[in-house]
Amino acid sequence: MKARAMRASDAEVSLTPMLDVVFILLIFFVVTSTFTKERVIGVEAPTNETGAGEGKAMIIRVGDDSVISVDGRITDIGSIRAAIERVRAETPDIRIMIEAHPKAKSGVIVHVRDAAYDAGYRDGVNLVLAQT
Repeated sequence: MKARAMRASDAEVSLTPMLDVVFILLIFFVVTSTFTKERVIGVEAPTNETGAGEGKAMIIRVGDDSVISVDGRITDIGSIRAAIERVRAETPDIRIMIEAHPKAKSGVIVHVRDAAYDAGYRDGVNLVLAQT
């Protein structure tokens, strides 16, 4: 029998098995991935009232340079919870209104909101973006 020499033009690679593997991997990653629903911070439109609802409100302002003030008193970020608890001890039915400047750092706003939650507030926290 004659040995037949193979030329380069006769050599051919089948891509079908590679495509099968790629599709199987794609299906595997789609099926095994988990989708999480991200939580967002609710923001209300600014109102003309300082109370933003029924009763009195404690106003916490976060400036564009991330300076925090509670009812007009400048407070550092570490003692925000103590300031909230102090005002709540004086007026138990008070609500919280966080007024944030649009250029304020979101981490500071979240820290203030978490401090309000840690102080016992759940429903009475309103976040308002201040108009420039």
